[in-house]
Amino acid sequence: MRLRVNDGNTRRARKRARELAGNILAVAMRQRVDELLVRWRKRGYDLDFGVGIAQGYATIGAIGFEGRRDYGAIGTVTNLAARLCGEANSGQILIPKRMLAAVEDLVEVEPVGELGLKGFHRPVPAYNVLGAKLLRS
Repeated sequence: MRLRVNDGNTRRARKRARELAGNILAVAMRQRVDELLVRWRKRGYDLDFGVGIAQGYATIGAIGFEGRRDYGAIGTVTNLAARLCGEANSGQILIPKRMLAAVEDLVEVEPVGELGLKGFHRPVPAYNVLGAKLLRS
């Protein structure tokens, strides 16, 4: 599943809210999926949940040609999010260093290390989001 939280041009305060919203949404999704996994495993399903979040500029809109057109996003940021998602272990929410800089005062993280991701020349420092500081006591 791909979710775009920063779709369109807005002002700085709204941008900050969206940066947090994407991370909080991922944490809430992880909590709900953890509850569902217990029931799914009892029924014989072996599913996991991992997330990759990145921020940046992407080309967004109708992509394709007449007769086969979809709304989508393409660009380095979408590739980065997909690659981080592919590297995420069960229950992990991986973000790159740039995303961490935007939300470090709002979420608790642990370093994962540098990941060699396809399509990127240098290793990407990644962090696992443990939870939102606002929601923890």
